[in-house]
This record gives sequence, structure tokens and C-alpha cells, in this order.
Amino acid sequence: MGRSIAIVEDEPLIRANYVEALTRFGYETRGYGSRQEASSAFAMRLPELVIIDIGLGDEPEGGFDLCRELRAKSATLPIIFLTARDSDFDVISGLRLGADDYLSKDTSLHQLAARIAALFRRIESLKVPASSETVIEHGPLKLESERMRITWNHEEIPLTVTEFWMVHTLVRFPGHVKNRDQLMREAELVVDDATITSHIKRIRKKFIAVAPEFDAIETVHGVGYRWKP
Repeated sequence: MGRSIAIVEDEPLIRANYVEALTRFGYETRGYGSRQEASSAFAMRLPELVIIDIGLGDEPEGGFDLCRELRAKSATLPIIFLTARDSDFDVISGLRLGADDYLSKDTSLHQLAARIAALFRRIESLKVPASSETVIEHGPLKLESERMRITWNHEEIPLTVTEFWMVHTLVRFPGHVKNRDQLMREAELVVDDATITSHIKRIRKKFIAVAPEFDAIETVHGVGYRWKP
């Protein structure tokens, strides 16, 4: 049986189409028509990936609320927003809540399947000991690839999958500037500069919540970002 995916979409026909399509791609797919229905199901068993629309029935921000609930349950559960709302404000709001990707409903099924596969590949790659870099340490930072775990002064930083890979890319080569294309390639994202910036801002906030003095991620204006050596 394939990996389990949940899609939360209030339009029955659209929901049925995505469930059918993703089932054809080999996933065990279940659809939910409201935040309440999804929340009840997820309280019993979390799927391995969740796709969420923002407006759910009479809750214009229901998808955002559900994303917030899911992140409270799991920092690493892959979450994709799939919605007709594609304003910069909505995209940034979704990413700030911890979504790993944000797609328009104009996105083709094959591109959606590619994004899903990329998220699952990232999770799988972290389960395999790849090299001597399984554990990376720089000062108070400790990064454990296999466990997809980052701590700062022994306190865990609750990063999403995408955030983890971005930090991993920076700390592997401290002092080296990584441009946005390199960060996208390592995190297997295809997004604009504003979205990368939003991810970096959210990563910084998570570190600062644990260590107010945190300043290890440096912006090199016009170029990209680096981890201070």
C-alpha cells in the first residue's frame, strides 16, 4: 500500500478529482470536506502528508487554522497548501504557519505529484546514513540528519522538512554564501525570491524563540545567505 495522503477540500467534485488522481499515482488518499472532519480524523491517526485548501466551507481561514493545529502535533509532517488564493499575503501567511509548499489550483496534477514525491524523498533521505556528515556541530548548533533534528544549546528547534534542508545547506559549509537557486535546489523547491525570504525569516524566528541572541544566519544582500563560521 502506498503512503497515506489526506486532502482537505470543501468542494466535493474537486476533492473527488484529487483523491482519484492521487490514488492513481499510488497513494492511499482520503478526502475531507471540512476542518472539523479532518481534525477528528487526524486526532486518531495522522496521515504522512496533508494537502489543504484555505477556505473551508463557512471558515474563510479554516485551512490556516488546520495547518496551525497540525504543526502543534508534528513539526515535520509535510503540509502543502493547494488553493485558488495566490496573493503574496496568503502565500507568506501559509508559509509562516509552517507549510512546506504553497501551490495554486492551476498547478497540474503531474506537478503536484512531483512536489509530493519531493517531500517524501526528503524524508526518506534523512533515514539513510549518507556520510560522515550525519551529525554536524557548529558551536551551540547540533544537526542530526538521520533524525532530522536540530538543537541549539541542547534545546530542539521545531523545523519543518523544508526549513531543515535549508539550514542543512547553510551549515554544511559555514561562511559560504548560498544563493536562492542553491537553497531551492537543496530543498527541492521551485518558488520565487519572496518565498525563500519568508522561509529564512521563519527559521530565524524559531531559533530566536529558543536563543534571543541568535544571529548565525547572515543575509548577503543581492547574493543570498550564509551561516556565520
